[in-house]
Amino acid sequence: MVFPGFWVVFEGADGVGKTTQVDLLAAYLRSAAGGAREVIVTREPGGTPLGVELRQAIMHGDHVAPRAEALLYAADRAHHIATKVRPALAQGAVVLQDRYLDSSVVYQGGARGLGDEVERISMWATEDLLPDLTVVLDMEPDPARMSRDLDRVERETIAKAAQMREGFLARAALAPERYAVVDAARPREAVHVDVLDAVLRIVAAKAAREADAAAGPAHEAPRIEPWGTP
Repeated sequence: MVFPGFWVVFEGADGVGKTTQVDLLAAYLRSAAGGAREVIVTREPGGTPLGVELRQAIMHGDHVAPRAEALLYAADRAHHIATKVRPALAQGAVVLQDRYLDSSVVYQGGARGLGDEVERISMWATEDLLPDLTVVLDMEPDPARMSRDLDRVERETIAKAAQMREGFLARAALAPERYAVVDAARPREAVHVDVLDAVLRIVAAKAAREADAAAGPAHEAPRIEPWGTP
C-alpha cells in the first residue's frame, strides 16, 4: 500500500547518536526551509502506551527467554504500526522512528541465534510494512559512548557490539536502494548533513514515482509503416 506520508527509521548500535539525529532531522523538516512538514517522532519499543509497558518488561525487568523476548518485540511492533505509524503515514505526515525491524533481526535473530523466524514474525505482525528509508548510523563500538545507566538489553549487547554492527551493515547491503549507511564517528553536524542528503534524495525519488503513476502509462506513438509496405 502506498501512503502519502514518508517514513524514516534510524538504526545502529546504542550510543551512535540516533536520538540526536532524529531530533536534528525533525527540526529541519518542521522548519520553513524543510517544508514546514508535520513530523511524528517515535521509537520501538515504547512508541505507544502499550509499548511503554512492554519496554519496561523487556528492558528493565528480569531475564526474559529469547523467544519470549522476540514475541514481545513483535507484539509491540504490531500495535505500534497499526495505531501510530500507519495512521500518521495515511495522513501525509513524516514519521521518524528510532529502531524497527532491523534491530530485531540483528539482535534476536543474529546475536541471540533465533534465525530467520524473527524477521518473518515481524513482517507478519506489521503486514509487511517497510520504511521508505532506513538510516544506519555506523561506527566502531565504543563503550565510552554508552549511558552509565544501562538497561538489561544494553548490558547484554555490549559484548556483541561488533557482531551487531556487521549485522546492520549486512542488512543495508541487501537493499541499498532503501538504506543509507552514514559514518556516525564525526561531529553531529556533519552526520546530519549526510542524513539530510539521503532523506531528500529518497523523498525526491518517491515524489517522481508518484508523479509518474498519477500520469498513467505513456501512450505509444502510432507505428508508421515504411513507404511501399503492403
